[in-house]
Amino acid sequence: MSGGTVIRGEVAVPGDKSISHRAAMFAGLATGESRVRGFLHAEDTLRSVALMRALGARVEVIRPDELRVEGRGLRALSEPPDVIDAGNSGTTIRIGAGILAGQPFLSVVTGDPYLRRRPMGRVIRPLAEMGAEIRGRAGDTLPPLCIRGGSLKGIRHEMPVASAQVKSALLLAALFADSPVTVVEPLRSRDHTERMLSSMGAKVGRDGNAVTAAPAARLDPVDITVPGDISSAAFFLVLAAVRRGSSLTVRGVGVNPFRAGVVEVLRRMGADIRYEGERFSGGEPVADVLVRGEELAAASVAPGEIPGLIDEVPALCVAAAFASGRTEIRGAEELRVKESDRIGAMVSALSTLGVVCGEYPDGMWVEGPARFHPTGPCDSRGDHRIAMSLLVLGKAAGIPVKVNDTACIDTSFPGFQATLAGLSD
Repeated sequence: MSGGTVIRGEVAVPGDKSISHRAAMFAGLATGESRVRGFLHAEDTLRSVALMRALGARVEVIRPDELRVEGRGLRALSEPPDVIDAGNSGTTIRIGAGILAGQPFLSVVTGDPYLRRRPMGRVIRPLAEMGAEIRGRAGDTLPPLCIRGGSLKGIRHEMPVASAQVKSALLLAALFADSPVTVVEPLRSRDHTERMLSSMGAKVGRDGNAVTAAPAARLDPVDITVPGDISSAAFFLVLAAVRRGSSLTVRGVGVNPFRAGVVEVLRRMGADIRYEGERFSGGEPVADVLVRGEELAAASVAPGEIPGLIDEVPALCVAAAFASGRTEIRGAEELRVKESDRIGAMVSALSTLGVVCGEYPDGMWVEGPARFHPTGPCDSRGDHRIAMSLLVLGKAAGIPVKVNDTACIDTSFPGFQATLAGLSD
């Protein structure tokens, strides 16, 4: 396809968002001083820093990407003096609820208008079963949340939908319970929480799809270098993959097998993607990811793959628009309740750009290769991943794509637009 930019060179992406959230929160629960390097300094992750500060942890920003955290220990946190604002961060409010459920005091957590529309029932119900008192709007299903915790008991919880955030909340609550907590997943979700808690001395075990965490007296401090975020890298992998002749290396990316589903799908579509310099950092696999652009063909994404690429679906939709044939993505109903309805948002935006596509209740389809002809501005709906996907599409196709509300990109990737603009032949 002519008109787009052939991409060559290398980029680095910010630290992994999921790991940065967890490192900030878990370090605040540890006994002693932790160091977190490679921290993603962005709006969402700083909400988790603010949460731990509100609970009494001392968090010092040495540099934008490095934190020094003096943890308060599991049972010496203090009652927040004010309402905690999680902003747009679902991770902060959901995983944070697991911490707050174990505390013998009152906490109130709210967020921005987008977060206050996101469902919380799946995390509230099991935490209430453990003994926490949690109230919210709409029959205790929406934020703000009012949490009075303490005196938790162990439970076995079978999750109806795979969710790393809900799983993490329950595993954290288990640290404060009177007996172990077992979470049974319908499909394996990302395991950053299990890896990090285990490295801090917690007893966390897995048997098939069941994960069990035991009560703990303390957590050891961490000294971790956060790998680059594969969700952020995905936009550049797609950009290079769809332009034949491109060759791009993304340095130091986390390639946890339960997060790297986007790589496997792009490979099925025909992209040449390789890992180089594979290594470990803080228990997480890391590699430099090299992608060479090829002619892509459509692929189907099955429900069982969704937990490993849930955040990368918007980027994959861009790849699908350049690929030959009809790409189908199913089993992704969780996308309806992210920062936006990502299924509806992507179908609407792609249609505005002339892409033939449609939606299912649990997914979408995209027909390619598209003949792009923008008919108006695209609405990101305040969702950073929608905004970045559309900007990547414009860069790859060599067409002007106007996106309403790109400020939301700062929640996960400050500097994204400058990095994107700097890539050229």
